[in-house]
Amino acid sequence: MPFPTGTSRRRFLTAALLALGLTVASSGCNSGSETGGTPGTIKIGLLASLSGTYEAVGTEIRDGFELYLRTHDNKLGGHKIDLIVADEGNGAPTAVPAATKLLKQDRVHALTGIVGGGSVAAVAPVLAEAKIPFVGSNGRPELKDVSRIWTTSYLSDETGAAIAEYVRDNVKGEVFTIGPNYQGGYDQLRGFTDTFKEIGGKLANEDGKTLWTPFPQTTNFLPYFAQIKASGAEAVYTFYAGTAAVDFVKQYAQSEIKDLPLYAAGFLTEGGVLNAQGEAARNIYSVLNYSPDLDNAENRSFVAAWKEDHDGSPTTYAMASYDAAAVLDKAIGAAGDNPTPDQINKAISELGQINSPRGTWQFSKETHSPVQKWYLRQVRQDGRALSNTVVGDLATVGG
Repeated sequence: MPFPTGTSRRRFLTAALLALGLTVASSGCNSGSETGGTPGTIKIGLLASLSGTYEAVGTEIRDGFELYLRTHDNKLGGHKIDLIVADEGNGAPTAVPAATKLLKQDRVHALTGIVGGGSVAAVAPVLAEAKIPFVGSNGRPELKDVSRIWTTSYLSDETGAAIAEYVRDNVKGEVFTIGPNYQGGYDQLRGFTDTFKEIGGKLANEDGKTLWTPFPQTTNFLPYFAQIKASGAEAVYTFYAGTAAVDFVKQYAQSEIKDLPLYAAGFLTEGGVLNAQGEAARNIYSVLNYSPDLDNAENRSFVAAWKEDHDGSPTTYAMASYDAAAVLDKAIGAAGDNPTPDQINKAISELGQINSPRGTWQFSKETHSPVQKWYLRQVRQDGRALSNTVVGDLATVGG
């Protein structure tokens, strides 16, 4: 058909421009619209250990976040989510380049996950440079600048601090402390030893200093158990996770100190490691901010949804990552149709109480970590399997 000329041509161009305007308006699903168009897609980066010592932990973190998306129509705050997952590996040397790609190449609106406290500390300067909020879902060390850093799990020294009084009151003698020589181990054990000493507890360690085992190469703990035996300790407090936790617990149960009560940060028996430890883990006491047997509506729904896709029960790693998604859901929804990273971060700072499978919690204004209750658990028989069963409440710690 020939192209219109004269008046007809002007009418044709006007109609074409109107049609183009309608097309542009209807395409707001890609970028958001101030006039009520469909909110645009938001990119979220998830960085977790999907290989190495803490692969099981990283997998739980990934699966917890993905569970929230699955049960919320793959949306956060009304926006479709493009979740970009990257491998943190064993720590900072692999975490930093992976985070840099997510922030600078993939240009995510927010970052979540990260298993290692050392990884968080190493990635923090990259986050500050990119001005991207981070909603972490595992232990975090204290940092000077947390203006864009939030944590849905805990600060790494809080775990030991929460159980210190219970150990003091229930052990009639000195306690030996042992753990891995990296950032997470330093923070976890310091939280226990500092609080324990402050409230009158005594350590059996030489010079009152924790015995550190080389990480990740230590797989034989028997020489260290000999030192514990020689110290005359009446109990042991420790932190290990992942494959190191399996080795430690199995060898402990076969060692000459097997009758000493063993207290630990809950990661020692959390998740798949408990299955691998088996009978060797029975009766271990641990402290954690979550257990799948907590009786509240949020937890019942969470556990039921988790079990649709998994054989076992959810862990604190999965729960904290699920909560990270919930935080981003609320914040992105409050930040408008086309939120920027700064707007998302500001919205997080204005959140109040969060309903969670662990119970209600909220961010501390100072540390940006949860103010939350901690629970005393013991490995006990639960039907056919051993389980971390809540046997009491401990302190409310955080902030």
